[in-house]
Amino acid sequence: MKFRKACLLVLLLALAQLLAVASAEEPDADSLNPEDATEDEDEEEEDEEDEDDSEVKEENGVLVLNDVNFDTFVADKDTVLLEFYAPWCGHCKQFAPEYEKIAATLKENDPPIPVAKIDATSASTLASRFDVSGYPTIKILKKGQAVDYEGSRTQEEIVAKVKEVSQPNWTPPPEATQVLTKDNFDDVVNDADIILVEFYAPWCGHCKKLAPEYEKAAKELSKRSPPIPLAKVDATAETDLAKRFDVSGYPTLKIFRKGKPFDYNGPRERYGIVDYMIEQSGPPSKEILALKQVQEFLKDGDDVTIIGVFKGESDPAYQHYQDAANNLREDYKFHHTFNTEIAKFLKVSQGNLVVLQPEKFQSKYEPKSNVMDIGGSPEGAAIKDFIVKHTLPLVGHRKTSNEAKRYTKRPLVVVYYSVDFSFDYRAATQFWRNKVLEVAKDFPEYTFAIADEEDYATEVKDLGLSESGEDVNAAILDESGKKYAMEPDEFDSDTLREFVTAFKKGKLKPVIKSQPVPKNNKGPVRVVVGKTFDSIVMDPKKDVLIEFYAPWCGHCKQLEPVYTDLGKKYKSQKNLVIAKMDATANDVTSDRYKVEGFPTIYFAPSGDKKSPIKFEGSNRDLEHLSKFIEEHATKLSRTKEEL
Repeated sequence: MKFRKACLLVLLLALAQLLAVASAEEPDADSLNPEDATEDEDEEEEDEEDEDDSEVKEENGVLVLNDVNFDTFVADKDTVLLEFYAPWCGHCKQFAPEYEKIAATLKENDPPIPVAKIDATSASTLASRFDVSGYPTIKILKKGQAVDYEGSRTQEEIVAKVKEVSQPNWTPPPEATQVLTKDNFDDVVNDADIILVEFYAPWCGHCKKLAPEYEKAAKELSKRSPPIPLAKVDATAETDLAKRFDVSGYPTLKIFRKGKPFDYNGPRERYGIVDYMIEQSGPPSKEILALKQVQEFLKDGDDVTIIGVFKGESDPAYQHYQDAANNLREDYKFHHTFNTEIAKFLKVSQGNLVVLQPEKFQSKYEPKSNVMDIGGSPEGAAIKDFIVKHTLPLVGHRKTSNEAKRYTKRPLVVVYYSVDFSFDYRAATQFWRNKVLEVAKDFPEYTFAIADEEDYATEVKDLGLSESGEDVNAAILDESGKKYAMEPDEFDSDTLREFVTAFKKGKLKPVIKSQPVPKNNKGPVRVVVGKTFDSIVMDPKKDVLIEFYAPWCGHCKQLEPVYTDLGKKYKSQKNLVIAKMDATANDVTSDRYKVEGFPTIYFAPSGDKKSPIKFEGSNRDLEHLSKFIEEHATKLSRTKEEL
């Protein structure tokens, strides 16, 4: 037994020695330096990737181009057909077989015309360079210059267009957008019934982005009958024109009607520009032919009615009215009449402008109509001011569809309940509205409105009134963005009057939507909530950099680690606070800090909290944010290292 064990031990020792020798002679991969192995693998992969990217491959007769090989490939080509696609795009997948047929056809051309495709989701540089905003986008490259293809996606049409462009004597069609200078501006603009003019700067990024959309819209509108012209002015070269029309930013767009300028407030993409200009080219005011139309406005209307009464189209007052209507056409519906029967019904003379409220908004506390004589050629601004002043009834109906245009003035007193002007519920709706009217007549400096509690359920909840148990609730929204809720009580004119009077005397405390105050708030970035905004951000003794973010915002998530590093960098600065606030869950209690997108960053300097400085840069990295802080900081101390 002992002998067997000894033999076995000898064999095991011999085997171990053999393995050791083999291991020393042929080291396995695991025994190599892991970093060396990784570096070698990475270098091989990079070499392979570089080789793959620079090589022009072919898939089913279509060449595959990318950011790396594009310029080299097209450099010596007269004509190239390009398709920018996305791998996930359904239209692209559907178009693929047709595109392969096009490639086969153009390959047989004399000389052959290369057909290529570019994955715009990975070749982001090319996609940006050629302004690709949808898929598939087809372009024809002629001697390096891109020509947009705007026809149907059929083999016949695309091949025909490519062959046309490939001809030696082909030249691109002239731009549909007219170029204006001081030499031709007045002649062109004064002669046009309507024309859209863009004032641009050649270096402006927004202008470059607008340019292809603007040109496409110009082509589209040039085909209308009558055509609607689009023009452009290089404001950096034509400085006198820019100054004449108060151009202070780029691009600035203005509509001209027989030389008179009007602000352009429409979209900035092809189809939006087209639709907006078509609408603008129509008359700003519709003619009323019959008295019955006016009676229907009053009986069934839901908004203010504006009517101009004139002798005829040659009446000078009529032209003044049209000009005013053009300035306000996006906010109001304008009407005019030459009918003497209507003038008699409205109890006005020709040359008068009448502003009327529908019957449901009329009351004994206000006139049924407001009249302005425009026969004496008043300034357009005076007509506009008159219309704006009398737009709202004493107590109107605030709705989500009209609040942006009608109910922006503050303070605004809102009474929430079940508002319904249909036949069965009109009496109940007017019962509560009449109680509001009794108070509104005594506070002409405030705007009063009723609002349906279901339409404004979120606002009612933020006011802390959703569980009030009352059928009617009230609140006041002031100029600074603060909100005040009336304590739940049985609603009547007296309780509303007491509430409004207390507000006027400054005795009310605002309602602040706020997350709970953090128990531990000593990190590099201070967390601000609604209840602590004044104590942290508005602290007059400290400089504060505040980021307003939304939890769902991708840019905010991308900024978070950079912002944390920023907080760490300045953590030793006792007089500087780096802070952030979830603007979707907390009220910003100062109207000086406007949040219209995420992330929004302000610097609130010590001693001047009412004049915060907004960070406008696109580079939200550590370097640029640090530079922003150091440019505006009032109490920044320097470390020994910095000195």
